Amino acid sequence: ARVTLLTVVGCDEAASRLRVLLEQQGIETRLGEDARLRTIVKLRVIGRAQQLLRIDFENEPDHEVLEQMLDDFERELPMHDVVLFSDYGKGGLTHITRMIETARAAGKPVLVDPKGSDYARYAGATVITPNRGELAQVVGAWNSEAQLVERAQALRDRLRVEALLLTRSEDGMTLFDDGGSVNEPAQTREVFDVTGAGDTVIAAMTALMAAGLTAREAMPHANRAGGIVVGKFGTASVSYAELFG
Repeated sequence: ARVTLLTVVGCDEAASRLRVLLEQQGIETRLGEDARLRTIVKLRVIGRAQQLLRIDFENEPDHEVLEQMLDDFERELPMHDVVLFSDYGKGGLTHITRMIETARAAGKPVLVDPKGSDYARYAGATVITPNRGELAQVVGAWNSEAQLVERAQALRDRLRVEALLLTRSEDGMTLFDDGGSVNEPAQTREVFDVTGAGDTVIAAMTALMAAGLTAREAMPHANRAGGIVVGKFGTASVSYAELFG
């Protein structure tokens, strides 16, 4: 598959290192440079094989470089089958609503890993993948499965989203779509580190949907991918052989 990462970085050592790491994995890059931006670096403090805390070094990108990123997105779109937005609330997806509209108008599935409480900006996406805390921030805490289904479906309808995939840690995941809801239990394994589990799930969903699977068909494989990655220490990835071997 051809994969392209579109984002904004600073003119610093962290950006140079990022380029090298991506090139080593065969990932194409469209990295907009902002001289006033510090490439985000996450410092994880580890003790006895457990993450104790994380410190982020960051500042928000300039408006001009974000406009350039929008232009780059529109140029790259015809050469890709699916779009994945990972929103970390760092200011890099200021134009996400317009990007989603452009991608959907071109017939491309759009998957979004959301952040914050303003989900209106994700309207029209194909799939959104909040975790329990993120969904509760938007629809409020639920007291039963029936109430969860009602609120998740209401949010999905309001946003005109085809599917909402709720990741639920030890309780697996639940997919809400026009056909109702379907649950997938968590893969039983020892958990070493949950870092990147949600990222792994949506990355697997994206790759599988690019290959032609529906969200429902992709969900069990994405669940398995998440189960594999939490059994590894640190920020890890899942190989094709691990997932399908």
